[in-house]
Amino acid sequence: MGEGHSHGAGASSRRLVIALVLTSAFLVAEVIGAIVFKSLALLSDAAHMMTDVAALAIALAAIKIGERKADDLRTFGYRRFEILAATFNAVLLFVVAGYVLYEGVSRLFSPEPVGSIGMLIVASFGLIVNLVSMRILASGAATSLNVKGAYLEVWADMLGSIGVIGGAVVIMLTGWTWVDPVVAIGIGLWVLPRTWILLRDTTHILMEGAPRGVILADVRSAIEAIDGVFGVHDLHVWVSGADQPSCTAHLVIADDIEPETVRQAVADLLETRFDLHHSTIQTETGPHSDSGELHR
Repeated sequence: MGEGHSHGAGASSRRLVIALVLTSAFLVAEVIGAIVFKSLALLSDAAHMMTDVAALAIALAAIKIGERKADDLRTFGYRRFEILAATFNAVLLFVVAGYVLYEGVSRLFSPEPVGSIGMLIVASFGLIVNLVSMRILASGAATSLNVKGAYLEVWADMLGSIGVIGGAVVIMLTGWTWVDPVVAIGIGLWVLPRTWILLRDTTHILMEGAPRGVILADVRSAIEAIDGVFGVHDLHVWVSGADQPSCTAHLVIADDIEPETVRQAVADLLETRFDLHHSTIQTETGPHSDSGELHR
């Protein structure tokens, strides 16, 4: 089973490396094209493609670094590297998107000549790169969350390339250079909400917030409903990696009940009902079960 997992991770890594090389090479070409042809739309699409490069790099790093075991220095392992990289990516994208939106509004009032033919050629190559990358990642998206995330990023960027192509065609046919900043603003507005969601989620994880969908009050109530549990304190639920939820709890149990039985019951509850597979549960003795004070 371990060998199959290794082979699966290796195949995912190869797909990600190929897609990363293709996307990175075109990102450089698109930035150069944006400067040469004075296209803000190309620059905006390049900013969006940068999210693809970051997503691919993060997914690849998550597979490689995530395989490293915890040590005396990193006692929780290296899974949080993915979250740190994603946070940096989100902050950088906010800066780039803000610049593109500022320049876009400025150019609406002072349009500049745009090399629409060059813009069309570069965006068309970008669309091809996106389609090839999607083809490479498609087979791994069903089995790897990291690959699936990268696949969705590339799919979203494909829409941006189509928008730039459409803008280039309109400029060629009409000479309306203001279309270029309009497309750029549209792409920027498309990127910002997704960037905000990324930053919100990564910040939540870095602040050791509870996993999405897990309500601490429900966890506490469910634990206290188990026979033999008098109370629960120091209850914490958090995520240390993108998909690595953990839970710790101190249970107060009756002094005439086997602690291991209650502890195992709570662990099973956390795993089956709340999908918390990594839990640390401590027990301490409370009142006697027939004292009338014990819960249930």
